[in-house]
Amino acid sequence: MSFLDLENKTVLIAGVANKKSVASHIAGVLLDEGAKLILTVKDETHQKQAAKLFPQAETFLCDVEKQEEIESFAEQIKSRGIILNGFVHSLAFANYSRGLVPFHETVREDFLQAVNISCFSLTAMTGALKESFADDASVVTISISTTSMASESYGYMAPIKAALDSSVCFLAKSFSAFSRVRFNAVCAGLLKTSASAGIPGYVDNYLYAEKATLRKESLKTEEVANAAVFLLSSRASGINTQRIVIDAGMSTNYFDREIVQAAMRMD
Repeated sequence: MSFLDLENKTVLIAGVANKKSVASHIAGVLLDEGAKLILTVKDETHQKQAAKLFPQAETFLCDVEKQEEIESFAEQIKSRGIILNGFVHSLAFANYSRGLVPFHETVREDFLQAVNISCFSLTAMTGALKESFADDASVVTISISTTSMASESYGYMAPIKAALDSSVCFLAKSFSAFSRVRFNAVCAGLLKTSASAGIPGYVDNYLYAEKATLRKESLKTEEVANAAVFLLSSRASGINTQRIVIDAGMSTNYFDREIVQAAMRMD
């Protein structure tokens, strides 16, 4: 038996987009540990992509913007008697088609759509699936390392991730009334993913973040995935309602001498 004891455990992952995504890295680690995977994707195009990446997994259609699809998926899981030992929520979306604007100019429909997909989907899916979770299941959502630093290049997503982080606590409290299901967030620093590449100005921030880490080396997606998989395992049984920050020490190093000197030279 491996240290994590995930062999033959069934884990649901929402958010496998492509091979560079956090969800895909988590899926790869879980398969290495012998876990069984169930994936949910938005549409048939993503279903085909997921099937190519992880032919071992069973993939279901579930557009989280549609409550009826969430309920239909949950009913399929329940009717087949599938017990979920873990759930990875790795869903995020923001409409940057208008480009970045000051926060006070955020468009209502864009903000609410992003809340629905990136935050409320965690509550909607766990609520619908509550009868299919093992009593000691682990739910892990993917968040960001800080929601209180106003990064202009991240637009309006940080407040939405703050709501996601808070939802973790309230869901854990809700579920504690009838189970021991744990809820935690893995809060990642800046990563090189396909999704991040579409955020205006992200590349410059990513390069800055690399210089701000204590090791002067960027955070790797597999490091985030490893932390998520640990939280899914019984070895993390005492960890609940936590934000686990994975940022290679960046949050303690903003006043690094080299960074400060470089900024002064620019002035």
